[in-house]
Amino acid sequence: MSDKEPAIKPWGGRFSEATDQFVERFTASVSFDQRLYHHDINGSLAHAAMLAKVGVLSEDELKQIQTGLEEIRSEIEAGEFNWSVSLEDVHMNIEARLTDKIGITGKKLHTGRSRNDQVATDIRLYLRDEIGSICSEITRLQQGLVALARREADTIMPGFTHLQTAQPVSFGHHMLAWNEMLERDFGRLQDCAARLNQSPLGAAALAGTTYPIDREYSAQLLGFDRPTENSLDSVSDRDFAIEFAAAGSLIMTHLSRFSEELVLWTSAQFNFIDLPDRFCTGSSIMPQKKNPDVPELIRGKVGRVNGHLISLLTLMKSQPLAYNKDNQEDKEPLFDVIDTLKDSLKAYADMVPAITVNADVTREAAMRGFSTATDLADYLVRKGLPFRDAHEVVGKSVAYGIAQSKDLSEMSLEELQQFSADIADDVFDVLTLEGSINARNHIGGTAPAQVRAAADRAETRLQQR
Repeated sequence: MSDKEPAIKPWGGRFSEATDQFVERFTASVSFDQRLYHHDINGSLAHAAMLAKVGVLSEDELKQIQTGLEEIRSEIEAGEFNWSVSLEDVHMNIEARLTDKIGITGKKLHTGRSRNDQVATDIRLYLRDEIGSICSEITRLQQGLVALARREADTIMPGFTHLQTAQPVSFGHHMLAWNEMLERDFGRLQDCAARLNQSPLGAAALAGTTYPIDREYSAQLLGFDRPTENSLDSVSDRDFAIEFAAAGSLIMTHLSRFSEELVLWTSAQFNFIDLPDRFCTGSSIMPQKKNPDVPELIRGKVGRVNGHLISLLTLMKSQPLAYNKDNQEDKEPLFDVIDTLKDSLKAYADMVPAITVNADVTREAAMRGFSTATDLADYLVRKGLPFRDAHEVVGKSVAYGIAQSKDLSEMSLEELQQFSADIADDVFDVLTLEGSINARNHIGGTAPAQVRAAADRAETRLQQR
């Protein structure tokens, strides 16, 4: 069917003139909702099976519909399906093609349902599958982080607060912090998937249907946990899309934080890590440049996902029950959130295992900034000094070190003892970087033994998914 040919609208019975061509194009959604075709066909197959079960369709009619829909699926996947703007959306395009193929039986498929519950069902089915794909990419990224953490458990780097050197930490410990963020992201998506896994099919336009349908059966065929409870809410609810977009915004926020650190760490000023050339680009004018474009771009993409979340919230904020045409605007933001998440997570899952850590550089950086000052304060507390007095002693020691251009570990015992007589030879056990990180040997601490144990626990969780 060509867009130049007038289409007979399935709803055109009460209209006396054709739809204005601009209005037809303006209100059509087929240009973007055709990606729902697979789930639309699956929903129609389940609906047809249910209609046959309750006696609305004969077995022969069911077989005709099943065969026709599968042939249409093949046409679409082969790129041979002619999408028509005149038929507005994915649902009417498929239904019209089915009627072309099998005749009047195709017109019986829509018995007991509306496009309102049909699209609500399609989006849930589609999003459920996409959440599964996104969770797989999160898992792959986590596996890369855990492996990197294990590999770099003994690598020392400066830990920062306010982007100032704070205390030495294991590089692996830092990677596991990222893993914890993703663990929460995975859990939020699982929660979202559980809440959306209810079937609106059978709610029809808004009030249900007079046909003797079996909603439990169609829900079961489609893998839903149960039918939705209220027909009005069933067709108008988009909470699941908003919840997904909110979870997506958090995922992108985490990836943006990762990206900020990678951009810093790859700079000449930090030089903590190196990214493979395949994840970077050069400059058209400066031949020495190796730009971390992948993390930079992902850092920027958080804006579009946050914007889509606000779009969906705004879309729904003033809608009366039940379905309104406004809801057509839910798909493009939702689809773009999905695409952005999948691409960004794939890029990170591919990139993280290939990170090279410049361990000598990170260790030297941890030596700057008096990163073991807290260890000296803790040492003095163990000697019996009140913490606030110990804090003052260490502050004076640091001031002296700044004046002398010496780290605490580089000072002699005599130099340290001028600030406190409680300091003895054993102080150097805690002033070394290795001594500092090994001393934090508890769950959640940065000691290499704890990093390996945490990596083991994380790996076990990932294997149990």
